[in-house]
Amino acid sequence: MGDNRNFLIAILLSVLLFVGWQHFVVTPRMEAEKARQQAISEQQGQPAGTAATPGAGEGARLPEVSTLAPSGATITPTVLGTDEALAQSPRVKIASEQLDGSIALRGARFDDLRLRQYRETVDKTSPEVVLLAPRGTAKPYFAEYGFVAAPGVAAKLPGATTPWTLENGSTLTPEMPVTLKWDNGEGLVFHRTISVDQNFLFSISDRIENRSAAPVTLYPYGLVSRTGKPEGKSFYLLHEGFIGEFLNNGEQTLKYDSAVKDGPKTVSDTEGWLGLTDKYWATTLIPQTGKPFVGRFSAEPGPGNDPARETFQADFRYEALTIAPGQSATVDNRLFAGAKVSKLVSKYRDEGIYRFNLLIDWGYFWFLTQPVFKAIDLIAHQVGNFGIAILIITVLIKLAFFPLANRSYEAMSKMKKLQPEMERLKEVHKDDKMRQQQEIMELYRKEKVNPLAGCLPILIQIPVFFALYKVLFVTIEMRHAPFFGWIHDLSAPDPTTIFNLFGLIPWAPPAFLMIGAWPLLMGFTMFVQQRMNPAPADPIQQQIFLWMPVIFTFMLASFPAGLVIYWAWNNLLSVLQQGVIMKRQGLKIEIFSNLGLDKLFARRGAGGDRS
Repeated sequence: MGDNRNFLIAILLSVLLFVGWQHFVVTPRMEAEKARQQAISEQQGQPAGTAATPGAGEGARLPEVSTLAPSGATITPTVLGTDEALAQSPRVKIASEQLDGSIALRGARFDDLRLRQYRETVDKTSPEVVLLAPRGTAKPYFAEYGFVAAPGVAAKLPGATTPWTLENGSTLTPEMPVTLKWDNGEGLVFHRTISVDQNFLFSISDRIENRSAAPVTLYPYGLVSRTGKPEGKSFYLLHEGFIGEFLNNGEQTLKYDSAVKDGPKTVSDTEGWLGLTDKYWATTLIPQTGKPFVGRFSAEPGPGNDPARETFQADFRYEALTIAPGQSATVDNRLFAGAKVSKLVSKYRDEGIYRFNLLIDWGYFWFLTQPVFKAIDLIAHQVGNFGIAILIITVLIKLAFFPLANRSYEAMSKMKKLQPEMERLKEVHKDDKMRQQQEIMELYRKEKVNPLAGCLPILIQIPVFFALYKVLFVTIEMRHAPFFGWIHDLSAPDPTTIFNLFGLIPWAPPAFLMIGAWPLLMGFTMFVQQRMNPAPADPIQQQIFLWMPVIFTFMLASFPAGLVIYWAWNNLLSVLQQGVIMKRQGLKIEIFSNLGLDKLFARRGAGGDRS
């Protein structure tokens, strides 16, 4: 029976080994590599943390996009309010069922975008979620498209401060695109047509006319830039930061927290997309399919290493585009800026955006997470409530594993029958532990009982639990999804707590004391289920199992309420199933009769056996 104890020790040692390896080996290696790259960069005469991007032509090297199109890192003397910042440029309004906002005619920037169907809190009257914000505000976040001149060529091209004019249209809607125009006064005329679909996908088509007497070579680019990380803490199980999917380079990711120290990352490809992703929202650049481009992720520390002023920029640049005199050329791009709705990103994937469904972080166990979400989403649309859908999917999962669980509960019932005989053997051979274990194992063999069979329900539950946790944590469909009563958001923790009598006492306990009604119910059902199982022979294991419901109650109290509801409901179903099997086996179900505090918290005497 000491195997389980050894297993727990092995897990602890593994965790310590992993943390130690990360701290003493991986981190020093990363720091050394960063120092090496910085030394090389200084020797080559370029600032540390920048990357050379090859251009067309022999020996051509283009300047950094960030130096040509200033990002959100630009510091203004004072932080402006949103309305004041928006007033710095004439604007074209954006209006649809999904979006509010505007496009700045100065630079033709997408820097004012709000999501009409999503609110900051569960209160329907709370402000709309703000996705993009202009420069000058506390946290600028915008997308921009422009052109870079070839090395040594001083051509006037549209960039961050270009004063575009409105050529066609007045308000950008799904039914009405707008066209912007800029003439550089030297023979180049740029026409930019912008359209938006019914959701969050913009299309940007640039037509460049060369009315000069000489050919012109330029490099189209696109960028998305933000200053500061998203609100809230970062999570290990969720990716937030740079993200991209590429045909020849696969998935490329870089978290916000590590982007500044890890330095730029570049990718050359012909198909894919790249951008910035948060838990529920994303802004991504989608270059034209089949057209070679170089993508890059880069970050800069804030002034004085202020983390609130760190700047993150994802950008791409096409190969050189040469336009002969009297000719014109067209460059097409797309921009996604909105909510990561599962059906929507899958629809864009089906319409040709390479692996766009992976904008949602389904995790390594996507083969479990995605089916669980699709099943819950389908049921929720039928019953009108995601909480009810979770209860139904739990029943379906229990039915799917019913035969396996039945065998497991039957084995545990048999072990409970053998409990008196096991106690007798322990008493008879109390001075010979080896003989005691041999006799107990022989008893198992004779009665055809597998002591590990009781672990099967837990092993089955773990992957489903993880998949549901991931679904509740990353899918926007679960955000602000209500259940009943006080649960107004299944993706948030239970807001009640026993320590102020569930709101009767006007006191807000600290976070670690927020133990709500559902976590308490979950802990109680877990306790009842344990009391129906045979007690472990090892005293240490008994203490671990005794305190496990308490530990899980505190631990899961901070988890999404939907997950706690699932766990409590699953425990209740398991108790009912196990009770039926125990009754069929002729066992008396004794739960409350075994709840004496003297039995639960009894400690062995000083001379007792602690092995």
